Amino acid sequence: MSQISLPFDWAGRGKGEDFLVSDANRIAVRHLESWREWPLSVSVLTGPPLSGRSTLGRQFAAMSGGTVIDDAQGQDEHRLFHAWNEAQTQRRPLLMIGHEAPVQWPVALPDLRSRLAAAPHVAIAEPDEALARALIERSLASAGASYAADLPDWLLRRIERSYAGIAAVTRLLDRAALSSGRKISVAMAKEALQGAGFLPILPPDPSH
Repeated sequence: MSQISLPFDWAGRGKGEDFLVSDANRIAVRHLESWREWPLSVSVLTGPPLSGRSTLGRQFAAMSGGTVIDDAQGQDEHRLFHAWNEAQTQRRPLLMIGHEAPVQWPVALPDLRSRLAAAPHVAIAEPDEALARALIERSLASAGASYAADLPDWLLRRIERSYAGIAAVTRLLDRAALSSGRKISVAMAKEALQGAGFLPILPPDPSH
């Protein structure tokens, strides 16, 4: 599929650090790739939980030799301020990572607030259809349990399309497969997800 790359191969990435690229995160990836062209030596990356923002940060550090501050919005403001100034002085790229846009960070230092407002900001969105399907398939395969070929598409149409939702569902199905010793079929997945409250329990369709 043209809008997805499996995996996005960065020099220096570690085992298990493959990063799936789609329209949901392509702009963020390209921005980090072009760090030499940043107008400042600082950028901010944000994204939902489990979106791979920390993985991107590690890959960025390996690629650029820059500094990464993860969970930056929860860090000491003086540390962020000094890191910013150091990045400008040394021309060494600094990437700050958070889960909300910088304008929403509770920053008390006026100088830091103005610097964050001037920083380029790129965001990872919740997964689009192509990325969600790829994440479902990769999560199921990584868990090691065998599953029916039609399961990923069935899940894609029914579960919450979010990184956290996909992770929770695939963990649940893996546990169900381990406890039963069975292949994960659509029927088994439906039973497990309804039992855990992930799916509404619908009356039988008389036409089927």
